[in-house]
Amino acid sequence: MGIKNYKPVTPSQRWRTVPTFEDITSTKPEKSLLVALRKKGGRNNKGRVTARHRGGGHKRYYRIIDFKRDKHNIPARVASIEYDPNRSARVALLHYVDGEKRYILAPEGLNVDTTILSGEGAEIRIGNALPVGLVPLGTFLHNVELFPGKGAQIARSAGTHVQLVAKEGDHAHLKMPSGEVRLVKQSCYGTIGQIGNTDHKNLSWGKAGAARWRGWRPKVRGVAMNPVDHPMGGGEGKASGGRHPCSPWGQKAKGLKTRSKRKSNKYIVEPRGKKKQ
Repeated sequence: MGIKNYKPVTPSQRWRTVPTFEDITSTKPEKSLLVALRKKGGRNNKGRVTARHRGGGHKRYYRIIDFKRDKHNIPARVASIEYDPNRSARVALLHYVDGEKRYILAPEGLNVDTTILSGEGAEIRIGNALPVGLVPLGTFLHNVELFPGKGAQIARSAGTHVQLVAKEGDHAHLKMPSGEVRLVKQSCYGTIGQIGNTDHKNLSWGKAGAARWRGWRPKVRGVAMNPVDHPMGGGEGKASGGRHPCSPWGQKAKGLKTRSKRKSNKYIVEPRGKKKQ
């Protein structure tokens, strides 16, 4: 995928970059795998705003993605690579030999008309899914399950991958994009390769309107508010806050550790952000 710059006819176009979409082979999604999305505006089932700054945006249809890859030992042909407005990765439409159609996340290097397979007998080839215990050490994986049979939860965004670094007992050691090394069962399924659309991280929206298209409303700085509205508001002139950055409810916004001490922490072999000796 390439990145296209605009000639700055307007100020907002000066920094705007967009993908060239040269990896897209079809612009019409599979109707049988679409679900209409109803906008919630950041509100829960009681009508209260639980996610601020959300609302508006372009209408979307959700693509039903096969995160489990549970059609084992049935070959499938890659019919097309398509854009998905709900995620940063591209999706690939599979036509199985038994007539069923499914979407999967498209890895880097997966081409149309390629035949892929899922199951314990699958080859070590881009797009094939198999248990991580059957994968050679050092292999790049994506779309990996955290628990057997639950469906993939690891390495699903554009350009990401995990690396299989060790096997010990009935667990495998996966090195995450953050540098964290985590244990998963060797029976968890993963897909060979790295997620495509690797240039996604280099895109610049360039203007406020691009955020509105995606459903993001404006954010007002706390220091620009009055004291009644925010702990960092008020002051004579242009004040810079006078305290540690925090939310409107006083919770520290930078440096406060919010991760709970869960039982799953025992599966972390090496935490992310660990300083090298």
